[in-house]
Amino acid sequence: MAIQPGLARRVDRGRPFALPTVSGLPLYISDTAANAPRRMNSHGSLSGASPRRSTAGRLSRRHFLRSALAASAAPLLVQASVLGRAGTVGPNSRIAFGGIGMGNRALFILPNFLAMRDLQFVAVSDAREDRRKASSEAINAHYRNQDCRIYKDFRELLAQKDIDAVLIATGNRWHATASMFAARAGKDIYCEKPISLTIREGRQLVDMCRRFGAIYQAGTQRRSTESYQFARDLVRQGKIGKVHTVEMQVWTGGTVPHQPATPVPPGWDYDQWLGPVQWRPFVPGRVNGWAYFWDTGEGMHTDMGTHYTDQMQWVLGTDHTMPVEFETSDMVWPDPKQWMSETAISGTFKCRYADGVQGILYQRKGFTDRYIKYIGDEGWIQVDDETDVVTAEPRSILQARQEGGVSWSNASSHIRDLLDCIRSRRQPQCHPAVAHRAQAIVESMTIAARLNRKLKWDPVKEIFDSEEANRMLYREPRAPWRVV
Repeated sequence: MAIQPGLARRVDRGRPFALPTVSGLPLYISDTAANAPRRMNSHGSLSGASPRRSTAGRLSRRHFLRSALAASAAPLLVQASVLGRAGTVGPNSRIAFGGIGMGNRALFILPNFLAMRDLQFVAVSDAREDRRKASSEAINAHYRNQDCRIYKDFRELLAQKDIDAVLIATGNRWHATASMFAARAGKDIYCEKPISLTIREGRQLVDMCRRFGAIYQAGTQRRSTESYQFARDLVRQGKIGKVHTVEMQVWTGGTVPHQPATPVPPGWDYDQWLGPVQWRPFVPGRVNGWAYFWDTGEGMHTDMGTHYTDQMQWVLGTDHTMPVEFETSDMVWPDPKQWMSETAISGTFKCRYADGVQGILYQRKGFTDRYIKYIGDEGWIQVDDETDVVTAEPRSILQARQEGGVSWSNASSHIRDLLDCIRSRRQPQCHPAVAHRAQAIVESMTIAARLNRKLKWDPVKEIFDSEEANRMLYREPRAPWRVV
């Protein structure tokens, strides 16, 4: 059964669905029928239908009767699932997705996408042959067919008219660039965090999505997680009084020893893998440890920290603005004599809002020690990211929490928010402007740390009080990856 291309735009504008066919005979169905409703961290290792465009268009009652009379007099039996009944969704009401960057994170989140009955994954793209193969096989196994198309160059995937939206789960260096290419191609977008690696690049993404009308959801899925929603509600209800400090903690950064360059492995398009960053020889440690270099990752406080700055912005009700001051202390950097990695091993990153509320991001301890804590003048509330446990003082405020809910590792609710927004064309929870400001906070922390100085920030003009800092707002991408 064909998947109707360009579904999102038609649903939004109220146009009729193209009708599926069985043995060449169009089926007359109403819009109602057509519309019937391995645990791993994002930086680790896994632990665990070529659609054709439907030729059917609008169908009048007269044409239907004429076609029916011309057809065989024998009754036409159609399974309820074809009509979108019996608990299923008809293929013509599905949103067709493609995947760009199909490595560990993509395979981890892919089951959450595949579980959505009104979505179908139809294509994948990756610079590595092994990842193209593994992801397409996983998709084909789910749908029990061999229809998933494979593209070496993501631009070929974006050129497919029958693809409505994309999942972007590349390395961080590609997030903003691939998203802007997708927006320009008329696709809606779910992109893993961080949404950018420079502040100006993030602003360009916001503008590009607005310009082309793209619906964009950043993968900061804790806004769709019950434990974090509960903490937000308690803070907003004044259960801990007036908040004066938000504490956040991510784990100690890694280091990468010096290594010589080696030949590019078979099956890799290394130039495509590098994308917008400057060309360098293939060094296994640098490629596999990309999170610990400025041009490809910017370190753990930037990569994971954006989850918490997003929460801070959301809970404090400051999505429309940003802190006005940034400074760092206790920074520990890799010894260049021993390590080729560049980003911080540990440190304390601080920001202050215009109203005096302070955010403190600690990079220290282990992976399982992640948390965010809101401290008020009458108590505090903390969400432990590893266990999803919520603690508070006074403890009595926890009695309002309902049983149930899933942890952040299940992004289904966040994906559902995107799919609903693709149909309605409203903005999802983590739309580009919201995600950009959350990301700009950690990038401002990074710049303050690298310059080892306190910086003042204008959240309207998006500039620092330092020309040296302003020169770090943007890095020119390598040709031909500048999107205009």
